[in-house]
Amino acid sequence: MGLKDAMREAAGSSTAVWCGADAVTEQDFAAMMGKGLTRFAYPLGARDPLVLEGALDTIGQHHADEVVWVEAAISAG
Repeated sequence: MGLKDAMREAAGSSTAVWCGADAVTEQDFAAMMGKGLTRFAYPLGARDPLVLEGALDTIGQHHADEVVWVEAAISAG
């Protein structure tokens, strides 16, 4: 599943989709305004545990008691 799939699954519901800056460009994000997508100003792809912890904390502040699904691409190498 990718961002487009997540957006399709969330369409028509109150489900929020959050992504890192490396998942969608600022221009594409601007075109998706009002569609339930929130974009962090920083990338999440490096999978730095402290960065991910901070991102999850931020999501938790906005969506308390909600289930959070995390998706990441497999690292090459």
